[in-house]
Amino acid sequence: MRHLTLPSSASAAPVLMVVAHGSRDPRHAATVHALVERVRGLAPGLRAEAAFLDFDAETVPAVLERLYAEGVRDVVALPLLLTRAFHAKADLPAVLRESAARLPLLRVRQAGVLGPSPLLVAALERRLGEAGVELGQRGSTGVVLASAGSSDPEAIAVIADVAREWRRTGWCAVRPAFASACGPGRPRTEDAVAAMRAGGARRVVVAPYVLAPGRLPDRIAVGAAGADVLAPVLGAAPEVARLVLRRYREAAVGARLVAA
Repeated sequence: MRHLTLPSSASAAPVLMVVAHGSRDPRHAATVHALVERVRGLAPGLRAEAAFLDFDAETVPAVLERLYAEGVRDVVALPLLLTRAFHAKADLPAVLRESAARLPLLRVRQAGVLGPSPLLVAALERRLGEAGVELGQRGSTGVVLASAGSSDPEAIAVIADVAREWRRTGWCAVRPAFASACGPGRPRTEDAVAAMRAGGARRVVVAPYVLAPGRLPDRIAVGAAGADVLAPVLGAAPEVARLVLRRYREAAVGARLVAA
């Protein structure tokens, strides 16, 4: 098992706070905690905590205050997001600034979002394989890359780019789809499945490009009814855990300071 290389003193390593959006669906928090536990297994000695922007008692301010009371003074806040949409650009930075203003001497750095990354594509293929998709038959298989959706044009463009690049690995076709914020160029999952059928794909599979269960992933599942296979969400896939550690390491050695 490959481990993250930490500073010579474990106490010198900033605490990793993995920040998820949160959901009323208990499966969401359970999945986030499972991912954090996998991260801990990959990086013995690194303290990793889960926090949520909403719908959970373990809010970002609450976790930071608890860490501060325990003597922690250096934190890397890693947004558990696949694209740089509103939560990464505005919501989380504002919460971090407000919290740090109340906690003198606390240093908080915000890591980059997870995507895009080849590790996420590897996780998508892992989930398809687990769902029974023969990856060796990708030439006759069309993939619907189903994301939660966003009103942010940058985030939408990233999903389209991921689909385009993934198609080049040999799939019959890869089409992006969205569970929300639909409109021109933003098809629903069911529409993308139908278009894939009409385009002649012998087999159609849906790969959710989401990290944890919840309302929007459930909407993706409903839209995937006409597909041959629906893969699980990315969840605590090993590739996602490795990517979390990669983003942590990048931030720990040079990410911008949110507050100090």
